[in-house]
Amino acid sequence: MTNEPADPDSTNTEPGNTSSEAAGTATGGRPPRFPPAARWTVVFIVVMVALLAAIWPRGDNSPAIDADTTTTVGTRTSVPVDTGQLAGARTEAALADCPAPASTPGANAALAGIVAECLGTGRTYDLGDATAGTPLLVNMWATWCYPCRQELPILADYATRAGSRINVLTVHAKEGANNPYLVLKFLTELGVHLPATLDTDGRIAAALRAPRVFPSTILIRADGTIAKVLPQVFDNTDEIAGAVRTHLGVDT
Repeated sequence: MTNEPADPDSTNTEPGNTSSEAAGTATGGRPPRFPPAARWTVVFIVVMVALLAAIWPRGDNSPAIDADTTTTVGTRTSVPVDTGQLAGARTEAALADCPAPASTPGANAALAGIVAECLGTGRTYDLGDATAGTPLLVNMWATWCYPCRQELPILADYATRAGSRINVLTVHAKEGANNPYLVLKFLTELGVHLPATLDTDGRIAAALRAPRVFPSTILIRADGTIAKVLPQVFDNTDEIAGAVRTHLGVDT
């Protein structure tokens, strides 16, 4: 057992006991400069100041980024870029246009009437059209999601493999969706040119009943109804093709 070192100023550390001070005064010695009660008061003040500094809001609402994540995008809601920079980022990213309709949306189409920006062109896009006449794979992702970084290139390879048999549309999650410039730069870095849109108000996720798990894949039938919600990461194109075959009945 380790003993505590003796107090150099006093032989009795009990608050309220002044016998040692009296003895020191009587023999001509000086009383302790900082009595024990004063020292504990100072310690308490220091601890409280440190605690307040740790929890005080700093005006930055972006969440901490996983140490394994190589992107520094986060979820800031504004980026100081002008129209020219954004247009340049679109050109550099060279994203495919969002899917065009093959027919009118079905009466129960999950995304009918939901409008968002097609990221590759900047034009307003009715997502109900994307579900019309052709099965659709929607991938919910985010720049701050490390598994998404791993999965998006695999999804791009699958889209090439599937061709016109199924449409693929990527949707950036609400958190960070107000940063089209940073989303475009992220996709440019990955070399992924899939059609993309931004769920700025969370309506897309709500309509698809998508969980707050990223990435998540939602498989939609040609009539616009939801076939399956898959909150998982795909490791290769065969896994994606297997899910599409099982839930949409389409061989890719």
